[in-house]
Amino acid sequence: MINHEEGEMEKEERFPAEDYAAEAMAADMDPWVIFDARKTPRAEFEDWLDTNRPSRVCRYGDPDRNSGPVGWIAVYGWNHIPDTGDVDALQDDWEGLQSSGREVSFETIKELALNHRVLTGKWLMHLDTGFKVDHAWRGIAQSVLDGRIAEAKVSPHIPDLNSKHVICVYNRDFTNVQEVINLDTAIRATGVKCQLSYKPDVYTYLGIYRNNRWRLCPTIYESRFDLECIPRRSRIINKITNNEVT
Repeated sequence: MINHEEGEMEKEERFPAEDYAAEAMAADMDPWVIFDARKTPRAEFEDWLDTNRPSRVCRYGDPDRNSGPVGWIAVYGWNHIPDTGDVDALQDDWEGLQSSGREVSFETIKELALNHRVLTGKWLMHLDTGFKVDHAWRGIAQSVLDGRIAEAKVSPHIPDLNSKHVICVYNRDFTNVQEVINLDTAIRATGVKCQLSYKPDVYTYLGIYRNNRWRLCPTIYESRFDLECIPRRSRIINKITNNEVT
């Protein structure tokens, strides 16, 4: 006979963050559409960009165009950031941290990231499909090609009434505050004025998304463009300390 009370106790609570992590892993594993400035002639960029507009590339493929699923659309600059540190060792130590009884916090996760040199991070922006995302992506991608940004990617279109895209723009070291600020400046120089959030890649590798079991906010900076300030500029808030850093 099944002990229903014991079954209820053993049932693990599921958090939305786990679903977000699974979706992100599936996108990472599907084929990417990539323009690599280190390998592809610059003369081919405009045609590539026009053919692969994020609002026109379907996440799950398009039988009419004989195309399969696409995880991400990405542009790598000549200063592309290939080194992600020792992710396997990071994940092993993460398992150890969770079983140790130590507090899971920004500081303990930062310690893991430093120990294993998993230091890359990205500014994120969420945009409606259509002109908004295509226009913003063109500016970001051009900035990568020109060497002002090292790497960026954008999610393809998901057929849904509330579909949005995310653009991720990368830097080498999330612990380097000036580097994070400089990347925000480079993004704003392309004409982007929407709110940005900054997420260290260590959170992504550990499957920490919003609504997670540790109640951690996976983004550590927020950037809002101040249209009333002269000269106009971003106001960046450190979400850990709640202090303005610009």
